[in-house]
Amino acid sequence: MSSSSQAFQAPKGTYDVLPATAGAVLAVREALAAPLRRAGYGYIETPVFEDVNLFARGVGESTDIVTKEMFTLTTRKEEGQELALRPESTASVLRAALQANLHRIGNLPVKLWYSGSQYRYERPQKGRYRQFWQVGAEAIGAEDPALDAELIILADDAYRSLGLRNFRILLNSLGDKQCRPVYREALQNYLRGLDLDEETLRRAEINPLRVLDDKRESVQDQLGGAPMLVDFLCEDCKAYHEQVRELLTAAGVAFEDDPKLVRGLDYYTRTTFEFVHDGLGAQSAVGGGGRYDGLSEMIGGPELPSVGWALGVDRTVLALEAEGVTLDIPAVTDVFAVPLGEQARRVLFGAVTELRRAGVSADLVFGGKSIKAAMKAADRSGARFAVVAGERDLADGVVQLKDLSSGDQTPVALDALVTTLKEKLQ
Repeated sequence: MSSSSQAFQAPKGTYDVLPATAGAVLAVREALAAPLRRAGYGYIETPVFEDVNLFARGVGESTDIVTKEMFTLTTRKEEGQELALRPESTASVLRAALQANLHRIGNLPVKLWYSGSQYRYERPQKGRYRQFWQVGAEAIGAEDPALDAELIILADDAYRSLGLRNFRILLNSLGDKQCRPVYREALQNYLRGLDLDEETLRRAEINPLRVLDDKRESVQDQLGGAPMLVDFLCEDCKAYHEQVRELLTAAGVAFEDDPKLVRGLDYYTRTTFEFVHDGLGAQSAVGGGGRYDGLSEMIGGPELPSVGWALGVDRTVLALEAEGVTLDIPAVTDVFAVPLGEQARRVLFGAVTELRRAGVSADLVFGGKSIKAAMKAADRSGARFAVVAGERDLADGVVQLKDLSSGDQTPVALDALVTTLKEKLQ
């Protein structure tokens, strides 16, 4: 078979969301976003591609995301701009807020939420894809432990609203520009004495905290005696972190202190957190975030302390499957019309249109199926009711209304069909 005649497949590391699973995916997206809307966060959309330097500066030039995982492209030669598909959205959302002067024309913090796909060139495996969907939130322009706690609580509420239970919240502080340099030097001195490859040693000189996030056993086995940042926190950072902990405890949100927690992005300061699920194997993180007080200045903006998180929709769906949680997904179709004959087809086509305009989800059998095939289609549709009509029914001004779960069938006046169905579907 020639390559031109082969059927196309989804690109490596991607997958299609099909109708059978779309209900769960959409329900997860909605559940993750609902607490944010209740807390005053406004929706924002940004382009899926940005200037590559936005991510190089914001995410960090030494991160795997920037050095190995970004999809980049160059515009046509008359422009020649280097662009990248967004590997994450925090830098994009902050760029958009700065460009629109949201920090100058409204209250601070500027509370924003987004929902969209991100792109990373990674080795595909279950729970790790090259295109993945996140719901995220950013609170821009305020340094307040209550804001950090608010976001963690909102994510906890979102997961619990889905029925998810076997997840844990890991919490740490990465310090600030006062105390982290002291820790950085101590950690670098420690790392220089280890048996590390050249690339890891180079990374340790640029950002030694990135080495703590290295997942290789050969590296982790040597980090047992590494200095912990918690022992280097200044008094302000200690007090700030303690307030976050107290607010979470008061809200009844359980968490675990994890002094080794380092997120995969360079912009984090102070509060950092991760949501992990025990049923996902190696890809245990379903979401995470933290405070990024210096990111605005990194990308050319004013000083704007901020905090945010991103929750993975794909991994949340997998976590629900791991726990055996079945979401209550409403049927796509409530009513399925089965006409018997051409006259009935015209009449029921009009009836289906009326039902839809009245807010009832309705469908019609297409393609001239036999009555047996048409009723099978009605059963497969998941509809609660089938509306069946032939010439004799129409001569009497009625249709047959069949309850597809009980099998009961009753005649209903055609001009009362919409009212009758709306009452039965309440």
